[in-house]
Amino acid sequence: MTHTSVKAVRAALAAAVVLLACAAPARANSAGPAAQESWLMLSVSHGETTSASADGTMLRCDPPGGEHRRAADACAVLAAADGRIADVPSEDAVCPMVYAPVTAHAHGMWRDRPVTYTETFPNTCTLTAQTGPIFDLPPQ
Repeated sequence: MTHTSVKAVRAALAAAVVLLACAAPARANSAGPAAQESWLMLSVSHGETTSASADGTMLRCDPPGGEHRRAADACAVLAAADGRIADVPSEDAVCPMVYAPVTAHAHGMWRDRPVTYTETFPNTCTLTAQTGPIFDLPPQ
């Protein structure tokens, strides 16, 4: 008889757990994760400093858009690097050894996290090889 009562207690406990799980209030299920802001103001200036007069080009992601001519490609590269431009993998490229420095600058938000990036490259070929389409901007 003891064996039967242990089975009955186990069954009752299992039933109670199922009832409690079903009775717990359901959490609101939104259509997806909350929209996170992802935008960058991008500029490239000739020389080793960021030009104060450069207004820049707006890049918006989620969905891709803004003034950037390759917004979808740039957003895909940024998404793969979690918005960290310095972490974008370099592409194989044969660049001339001509020193014509360009400085790339970005500031904005990536998935609600502030982004600031400034880097000087020896030339535009090296800039493109290291940042992909992110700084593929119209001439200023």
